[in-house]
Amino acid sequence: MNWLLALAWRALRGVLIGLAALVLAIEEWGWRPLTAWAARLAKWAPLARLEARIRAAPPSVALALFLVPAVLLFPVKLLALWFIHMGRTMLGVVVIVAAKLLGTALVGRLFIITEAQLVQFAWFARALAWWRATKLRVRAALRRSGGWQAVQRARRRASVWLRRRTRGAR
Repeated sequence: MNWLLALAWRALRGVLIGLAALVLAIEEWGWRPLTAWAARLAKWAPLARLEARIRAAPPSVALALFLVPAVLLFPVKLLALWFIHMGRTMLGVVVIVAAKLLGTALVGRLFIITEAQLVQFAWFARALAWWRATKLRVRAALRRSGGWQAVQRARRRASVWLRRRTRGAR
């Protein structure tokens, strides 16, 4: 019976690591570039002034501002589902993807701007510390996994192959 539990745990752990890898991939390849893009936009004088006002806002206002994108994007996602329901599947998917990209850029930028105020809430500071520690543990477990190591070996081989091909083309 113990072997059955161990097998089930291994399977569940594999699924959880896969889901965590997906979250980390979205963060690495989505959150960072999108927030960098939003930071470039924020160099525009009116947005820079708005960001300065947000940085100076009290923690409760910063929290409200941080939650605004989620609240505002909810009806947009409902609209996308309505498009899908009405048979306009591609339009619905495009709306969902656009809302997700815009929402991620906005939430990421707002987080960067308001983090100092948000961590003044003890519950937020604890949640953020938990998330960062969990992310480190998951990243370490992911890097120890056979799948990750196989992908890294394949990536290195492809990189070497590509370098050889491009050197030969010169």
